[in-house]
Parts: sequence; C-alpha cells; structure tokens
Amino acid sequence: MKIIHVPCLEDNYSYLIIDEATKEAAAVDPVEPEKVLKVAQDNGVHLKLVLTTHHHWDHAGGNERMKELVPGIKVYGGSVDNVKGCTDKVENGDKFSLSSDITVLSLHTPCHTKGHISYFVTGKEEENPAVFTGDTLFVAGCGKFFEGTAEQMHHSLCVTLSSLPKPTRVYCGHEYTVKNLQFAVTVEPDNAKISQKLSWAKEQRQSGLPTIPSTIEEELETNPFMRADLTEVQERVGCKSAVEAMREIRQRKDTWRGISSL
Repeated sequence: MKIIHVPCLEDNYSYLIIDEATKEAAAVDPVEPEKVLKVAQDNGVHLKLVLTTHHHWDHAGGNERMKELVPGIKVYGGSVDNVKGCTDKVENGDKFSLSSDITVLSLHTPCHTKGHISYFVTGKEEENPAVFTGDTLFVAGCGKFFEGTAEQMHHSLCVTLSSLPKPTRVYCGHEYTVKNLQFAVTVEPDNAKISQKLSWAKEQRQSGLPTIPSTIEEELETNPFMRADLTEVQERVGCKSAVEAMREIRQRKDTWRGISSL
C-alpha cells in the first residue's frame, strides 16, 4: 500500500491510496480532480474509488468533475453529510475493499460536520494501517466544532480514533501543523515532545516538505485535544472533566491570535 500526497488549493491535501501489486487506487477528497488524476496517470494506476471525509466544498467540491473524468467511479461519503456527487453512502462500521489486499473501514467522527467520516485503511499484515481524518483530527489539532459539540469531538478523538493501533499513520485534510504545535505549547509548555515536534515541523515546511503523516501514538503524546482525558491537561486549563477540557481548549484555540482558518 502506497500513499501519495497531492497538495491542493492553498493548504489542503488530497491523497492517492495505491495497491502497488494491482495498480488500483482510491482518491481521498480530490478537490482538484485534474491534478489528482494526473498524479494517478503518472503512477500508472486506475482510480476506482473516491473517499470523501465531509461535505465542505474544499473536500467534496471535485466529486462531480471526477465522475465526469472517470466514468463509473464510486464516490463514498457519510450517510448524513449530504456529500456532493456521492454514489455510496456509508455509516460507522461499514467496510469495503479497494483491492484484494486493501480494506477500508468507515468511522463516523462527527463534530466538524454531522456526518464526517474518517477512513481506516489496512493493507497487508506487515504494513502499518492508515487513517484519513479530514478535518476531524489534524496533526496536533482538530477541526472547529461547526456542526457539533465538545462531547462529540471528545468521542471522535479520544474514543474512536485514539483506540486505533498506535502505529496507525494519520493523514489529515490540511497543512496546519506548525500553528497547531505553536498553540499546543501554550497548553502544555513543559511537554518536551511538543517542542521537539514543532522544531521538526518548522524544518519540514522550510524545506517544502509535508508534516504529514503523523501517527496515533504521536498524537496521543502531542495533540492537546487528544490529551483532554489526562488529569494534568485538565488541570492546566482549569477543568475537571475531559469534555470540559475539550471545550475549553477549543475555545482558547478559536481566540488564539496565531489562529489558522479552521
């Protein structure tokens, strides 16, 4: 299983998931379909599926055009998210295959949107799995609570996604890592792993390289939103429960002057 980043728009990422043996591929959130298709052609692969994480235009906006360019392509999206161009609606726990070796499990991760889906993708046994988290989980951050609550985001991050195997590679929808880590330092100034990852992320960006993927293990160590269950994080933000801490950290992020657009 090979995964290729396709930078789109200003700071979005689409992805290609490729079975290198069969040359079958899926595109995640192909907002610029021609660009994604060119990368597929350059790699000699056949696009079979589109995996749409949520209905926002910068993720689902290329679906109709992709269907024109690749007749018969299947477009997956959350059953309650009204995804543009969707042919196959999925709910939490739905499974389907890209190829004989690559399986996709749909995880309902609501809050940013009501029907947001993260896709947990497994290849051969010896390969680390991957999860495509759209705008629910970012590297060191999470999406704004546009259509949901702190309770939902807590469940999406601290129950659903944090229960995935720790080596799972995390591929999110935007390149927000440096700002997210700069904010994370304000929540946990004594967390050395956050500071170390911030230095690394700055170097990556200065070299024109992505900061993605992360791993579930790294997120549990450095992402303040995924650490809301920890007593020391709750104490740092003056809260007594994980949900309360999730709400407080998001409110702080929303008013933080180094804020990113989501």
